[in-house]
Amino acid sequence: MYVCALEMSKAGALDLASGLGGKIEKDDVLSAVDKYEKYHASFGGLDEERKANYSDMVNKYYDLATSFYEYGWGESFHFAPRWKGESLRESIKRHEHFLALQLGLKPGQNVLDVGCGIGGPLREIARFSSTSVTGLNNNEYQITRGKTLNRVAGVEQTCSFEKADFMKMPFPENSFDAVYAIEATCHAPDAVGCYKEIYRVLKPGQSFAAYEWCMTDAFDPNNRDHLKIKAEIELGDGLPDIRSTSQCLAALKEAGFEVIWEKDLAKDSPLPWYLPLDTSHFSLTSFRLTAIGRFFTKNMVIALEYVGLAPKGSQRVQSFLEKAAEGLVAGGKKEIFTPMYFFLARKPQ
Repeated sequence: MYVCALEMSKAGALDLASGLGGKIEKDDVLSAVDKYEKYHASFGGLDEERKANYSDMVNKYYDLATSFYEYGWGESFHFAPRWKGESLRESIKRHEHFLALQLGLKPGQNVLDVGCGIGGPLREIARFSSTSVTGLNNNEYQITRGKTLNRVAGVEQTCSFEKADFMKMPFPENSFDAVYAIEATCHAPDAVGCYKEIYRVLKPGQSFAAYEWCMTDAFDPNNRDHLKIKAEIELGDGLPDIRSTSQCLAALKEAGFEVIWEKDLAKDSPLPWYLPLDTSHFSLTSFRLTAIGRFFTKNMVIALEYVGLAPKGSQRVQSFLEKAAEGLVAGGKKEIFTPMYFFLARKPQ
């Protein structure tokens, strides 16, 4: 999800430099990058090792990558289908509103955002639907940033954060009126286990909706080019293993959910979802993600690291995020990957 839009991000170069490494001590960033990279196939890592150590891997990823995300993308770290004439910012807000409408959110309800990042979507959905939203996140740095942004937005009364692993949620059964996840449960080492936890904390008769990162039916596990693209996305986005759409659907049913409807929303997007990352595309409002903008960011990070404002290892983080962008564009163009496999599911009464 290495994407950026000048119109969406208020973070500047010094914000990027100060946030690099998250809660990791500055002198330890380089070794954290080493360890993170070694989890992945490009560096000899194995799927099972990533799944077994998913919490450490994902935490390292978001400590290392969050300031890049915020510098580039703003507060909502996700893609969206996009209409012609619609800005990236508008499409992202509409994608969040669509989720709220599909869930049928009503004023005063208690809602759970599973894997909430720094809280951009939960703040938007809480304001849009007049609900109270709890963001679940296992990364301390992102929660600290999220709480700061909640105060700035004046939504502390309706938006909160809980630090916990979504495989072991600290909530009683039947706690929430609705649950959603936006491009987050792809980090789970086991989809069934994750969905079962969501099922447990959701009230009977209520709904769970999500946008999942998935390999599509066009993905061929025997195609070396397809496998290279998948590995680039996993490395650049902190993923143990990208599941197929059919695996996600089967996991939902195994967890006990009734699936109301499901669809890969990328198929009907008038503009490609990966357009912001495509270096052949130029936009002044999304300058930071154009080829020129990314070249500028790369050299800025080199300079910040050289003068000591950014920790050693920052260039390598920027490099694997750039690889992820290339993998995402290639996966999108070949239609073997989607970041917006949508489903709406219900917990039976």
